[in-house]
Amino acid sequence: MSETVLVTGGPSGIGRAISERCLARDWTVIAADVSEQVLAEFQGEMSGFCDRLICRQLDVSDEAAVNALVDGLEAEGHEITGLVNSAGIGTDIPATETSVELFRKVLDVNLIGSFMVARAVARHMIPRGRGSIVNISSISGMTGNKGRVAYGSSKAGVLQMTRVLSTEWAPHGLRVNAVSPGPVETPLVERMHETSSRKLWTDRLPMHRYASPSELSGGVVFLLDGDMSSFVTGQNIAIDGGFTTSGILNPQPAE
Repeated sequence: MSETVLVTGGPSGIGRAISERCLARDWTVIAADVSEQVLAEFQGEMSGFCDRLICRQLDVSDEAAVNALVDGLEAEGHEITGLVNSAGIGTDIPATETSVELFRKVLDVNLIGSFMVARAVARHMIPRGRGSIVNISSISGMTGNKGRVAYGSSKAGVLQMTRVLSTEWAPHGLRVNAVSPGPVETPLVERMHETSSRKLWTDRLPMHRYASPSELSGGVVFLLDGDMSSFVTGQNIAIDGGFTTSGILNPQPAE
């Protein structure tokens, strides 16, 4: 079945890997990002998919802009069947040094932004009786990772929002799920993880390595695909190399 998927944060990091995998399935992708330059570069690099790739500028924390984009796309004939809320910002700062302004900014983008995009899309999906929404959370929303008071709180909120929306919208034919990545080789993680913290992560991970963005995209596409995951809603899939389920590890590094 052909799908039209809106991916916020679609031109970079995890969002890019998701966009590319959706395009490879012959789906139409609407990649949205706050940076027009990043969008232009992505569109140029993906010129072979120009007939199925739409790039639009969007600040997910701007309610009017979110509604205008979604309503405009629908008015143009792009019936959005899938949404991936991948846009996000992150910090690695001790709680005592985290300003209220920064905390609010992270919530505005990661949590409230995801809600506003989901709400705007759902208003069109509900009358059609079908749709799949995948929210990108994080294992930082599942565990108490040091330095992540703002980021972790926002991602924990995304998980609870996913549960509530899945319950509320299931009778209308919509499915809402989440994916919680562990450490992934993305520009955001590169900014947040210094050399010392990378070693802490790889020592703690049973697989002793970071994931590539493409390793995340498969789980997301599974949840988007109404044939493969038609009875899956309200769930969170941790794609984390075993981090959240592991116990005591062998102190010897993997060979």
